[in-house]
Amino acid sequence: MKRGFHFFDVKLGYKNSIFNIDNFITMPKDKSWKQLILDLAKAISESLSGTSRARTWHQHVVPYENGWAVRREGNKRITSKHRKQSTAINKAKIIAKRKKADVIIHRASGGIRERIRYGD
Repeated sequence: MKRGFHFFDVKLGYKNSIFNIDNFITMPKDKSWKQLILDLAKAISESLSGTSRARTWHQHVVPYENGWAVRREGNKRITSKHRKQSTAINKAKIIAKRKKADVIIHRASGGIRERIRYGD
């Protein structure tokens, strides 16, 4: 029994193209390796570009350890940490003004307290 996996069939049009451990691949006779790789790269690029959203520069002021932090929307890591919420808000405002983004201020419980818009 031969082991292997199937290539993407959706946009390439290479039905039953299988890569086996024995370095055996079946592909249409009218396609070259170069064309197969170019088509595969194009299909992967198109599929990745369609699923991602444009990232924003919105800054969140969130509770963090024993103080407050500024975090860009979508990031796991914090941009800066502060002892007081007011200093975190000031830092977030500076970044948001420069990037024409929003500042979202959270309560200590995690809920949203206020949103300040600097964008269009």
